[in-house]
Amino acid sequence: MQLKGIAAASGYAIGPAFIMQEQTTVVERKQIAAADVDAEATRLQQAVNQAMAELEQIKEDTAAKLGEHHAEIFATHILVLQDEEFIGQAIEKVRSEAVNAEFALQEVTQQLIDIFTSMDNEYMRERASDFRDVSQRVLSVLTGKRNASLSDFHEAVVLFAHDLTPSDTATLDRSKVAGFATNIGGRTSHSAIMARSMEIPAVVGLQSATETVKDGDMIILDGAKGIILVNPDAETLSTYEQMKAKFEKRQEEMKLYKEKPSITADGHEVELVANIGNPQDALGARNNGAEGVGLFRTEFLYMGRDSFPTEEEQYHSYSTVVETLGADKPVVIRTLDIGGDKELPYLELPKEMNPFLGYRAIRICLDRKDLFKTQLRAILRASAHGNIKLMYPMISTLAELRAANEILKETQAELDAEGIAYNKNMEVGMMIEVPAAAIIADQLAKEVDFFSIGTNDLVQYTMAADRMNEKVSHLTQPFNPAVLRLIRMVIDAAHKEGKWAGMCGEMAGNLTAIPVLLGLGLDEFSMSASSVLPARVLINRLNRDELKQLAEEALMMEHEEDIQRLVHERVPAVQELML
Repeated sequence: MQLKGIAAASGYAIGPAFIMQEQTTVVERKQIAAADVDAEATRLQQAVNQAMAELEQIKEDTAAKLGEHHAEIFATHILVLQDEEFIGQAIEKVRSEAVNAEFALQEVTQQLIDIFTSMDNEYMRERASDFRDVSQRVLSVLTGKRNASLSDFHEAVVLFAHDLTPSDTATLDRSKVAGFATNIGGRTSHSAIMARSMEIPAVVGLQSATETVKDGDMIILDGAKGIILVNPDAETLSTYEQMKAKFEKRQEEMKLYKEKPSITADGHEVELVANIGNPQDALGARNNGAEGVGLFRTEFLYMGRDSFPTEEEQYHSYSTVVETLGADKPVVIRTLDIGGDKELPYLELPKEMNPFLGYRAIRICLDRKDLFKTQLRAILRASAHGNIKLMYPMISTLAELRAANEILKETQAELDAEGIAYNKNMEVGMMIEVPAAAIIADQLAKEVDFFSIGTNDLVQYTMAADRMNEKVSHLTQPFNPAVLRLIRMVIDAAHKEGKWAGMCGEMAGNLTAIPVLLGLGLDEFSMSASSVLPARVLINRLNRDELKQLAEEALMMEHEEDIQRLVHERVPAVQELML
């Protein structure tokens, strides 16, 4: 029997299944006598304090086992428990409604989870797990019902669970857990990120695996393809044992590339940088060999709260990323990209028939100069400390670019008048997400310092297909010749003006896409931190001049499947690294 899920962490796990039964805390609403409300609020605060102490211990243990950058996940969880917008609301609910602490906490948690899970952006959806994890920990303290330890297995098993929290994952003993599989989750969940760093093969999003698989079933977990084989025959088992040994040997060899330059076999150097969503992610980028940050999704700083982050809060976040990576490393900060699927309740955006084509991103910022200027001031101030670059999202017209730059100039003039330092030579660029922008890239290139191609949106807008709609998901085709031709137009337009062109969509880290993008002349590849080393290994093996012909042939093909097949035939290193 074969089960198909989402490949969360590459590698192969072979061993008996162990089904972790989900432990849910059933919470009922109970009215509290007025005289007992203060005591109930204190009980909630004490449970929060105990949960924070537990997280501090997990943080220390994780730092010792995996390094400081992974321990920062739990530092973030501690900050969540210290956030007045979260716990403060729960305590206020206890007081205002005279309800039990468990119910108040669960209600507030669910409201926040609903906000995050309703978003189209996978990264932001997965952030709901942060609130779910810390809330469950506090509930466990309140109810006295604690989860069993996940590190007490007597042999190396393949663990199956409905879900694993980051703290669950951090406590796994690698010698006893060969791999794990979950019913829910995605590649950007913290548990998936930690699994990749702990080098624990993982498959998520299996939907009902805990009901299908039985304790003791012999399991092959293929973390590269995202599949589970249940009770395989002897021949399949032998094949996978050989694949597992080969993969583990290659992983050790790949670590040697962490400090190597991103340079092709014929001497052409490119930049491999990482996409991040918060300052803590910069640690993972650095420790995975990224040469900087190609996309800082700043909307994360605005979410999970009920008011806009202040200039000081933003300045601190941007400066922290620079400090983490080093003053010489590039950090491309995208201005607020809210709207569409990413809502801010306190912004009170209008309901729209098609929010993806509506009032969002730069369109909001140009309309709300106060909001835009606050962020620009923070970015400019942080630029005094390092190699920060500013990037506008969702630009469709030359007029929008010029309007954004005018507001930037106004902000710079204000800082000058106040005697506040900033990098007066900071590079200013824009994302190419809208086909209209790609088509007039020759005009836009004259007025920016760089382009960064956001393929996630560019593909869905070019193909007129919502990437979240299963009925049309077959049209989400990054290798479609129409998309590739737009990408070439953007790169050529940038180079004609002596500017650089990068890419920060998922396509940038796709091993099959990299040879084509190199052949088209892409200068910078921004991807998830875990994709950096495989990309560098591949790039080091490629000859850019030879790939120019490959790219030209790809542009002339009719179907994306033909283009992928061409790459695999001409560049065998791609499939070798994908195994």
